[in-house]
Amino acid sequence: MATEHLSPLDLAFWRIESAAHPMHLGALAVFEATPRDTPGTGTGTGTGADAGPDPAVRAAALLTARCAAVPGLRRRIHDVLLPIGAAAWSPDADFDPARHVFLVRTPDPRAAAGPLMARPLDRGRPPWEAHVLAGPDAGSFAVLFKFHHALADGLGALALAAMLFDEGATIRGPARPVPAARPAAGSALRSLPGMLAARVQDVGQALEIGASVARAGLPLGVPAALTAVPAQTGTRVVAGLALDLDDVNRIRKVAGGTVNDVLIAMVAGALRRWLLGRGDPEPEGPGPRALIPVSRRRPGGAAYGNRLSGYLLRLPIAEPDPLLRLDRVRLGMDRNKEAGPARGAGAVALLADHVHPLGHRLGGPLVAQAARLLFDILVTSVPLPGFTFSLGGSRVREVYPLAPLARGHSLAVAVSTYKGTVHYGLVADAAAVPDLTALAEALRAELDELVREVS
Repeated sequence: MATEHLSPLDLAFWRIESAAHPMHLGALAVFEATPRDTPGTGTGTGTGADAGPDPAVRAAALLTARCAAVPGLRRRIHDVLLPIGAAAWSPDADFDPARHVFLVRTPDPRAAAGPLMARPLDRGRPPWEAHVLAGPDAGSFAVLFKFHHALADGLGALALAAMLFDEGATIRGPARPVPAARPAAGSALRSLPGMLAARVQDVGQALEIGASVARAGLPLGVPAALTAVPAQTGTRVVAGLALDLDDVNRIRKVAGGTVNDVLIAMVAGALRRWLLGRGDPEPEGPGPRALIPVSRRRPGGAAYGNRLSGYLLRLPIAEPDPLLRLDRVRLGMDRNKEAGPARGAGAVALLADHVHPLGHRLGGPLVAQAARLLFDILVTSVPLPGFTFSLGGSRVREVYPLAPLARGHSLAVAVSTYKGTVHYGLVADAAAVPDLTALAEALRAELDELVREVS
């Protein structure tokens, strides 16, 4: 069997990780409360013997049984001799679901998600975990999924997690990557001019992206609240907010732009409200640089790995008018889309393809340190399917995506839409942002004001 090496971008995510800045994605799925004496479902396909009267216990048993049937969740990462500095995937011969699925009793499942997000995944095992968080109310529980960014991006992680829900049997499994066939020597010779031309084009693209990064400049007037504390505590706090998607669509129809434009503009407005509420001075300048990841994943492609580029956008937090903020976000996003996801400073992830594996291994810590020079805040969107997820018959009510926190940053924002509701997931350094719930409420206030403006 051919060795399956990590792609350059996957390898970059693996190498830049540190204990204080783990590089895993998360998703907190909150389930509808169900009576504890409700009959359960089986652990394999959703039918059969009851796994226990407690929905949280039943959920943990289902996840434990089902994860072993998902090939992508039984693979671990290991270093290889050649190419020097590279890493590859291999089956975990000692795979034990009990090392990946945990049942946690907690008085507040959402509060428990923060410390769990701060804990790095075990790099010697398949890089994922699922924590079933059983709350104090009868039948209430949540599940925190953690997937290392080297394993999958947001859409890939969703595809892997979907296989663990009751609906997994009806969802087509992730496609296994197929090693590319080696061309014959003659065909390689005939294609040499084309290969050289493609290589020159790749180098030209890399230089263009590098120049765009340089033009983006160093941070200008970035609020102190968006930079992590010097001690790099590694602590995390999580907050979530659910909003009505109909309100967002009402704003979009009147003010123009896309749903994503409105969601990003809401982040800009909420940051402004939150900073002023903390006693910060009136914001000035072009605003913090938001990295907006863009998926390059093709429908039906492999769920594993990262297929990402990105846009770089200045958040207009100095603009006091909410509709003008939205207009500036829309114009900025339109310019990004016109240039495309393979151009501009936001496409910096594509530069990973031009770095030798040894460069990722030796330069990982330096790249991690440079994150603050590239962008100031991550704002990412993860689209969810239209159907309802369930686990052991318990239906998912809310889904809060959670993004990793880069070194030098104190806040990351992720957003998804599920069953007519917008879910914002906020992750912050607990020491730098002790008032994260105030930012969540600022998002609600920003939506309310935008609705009033378009009514």
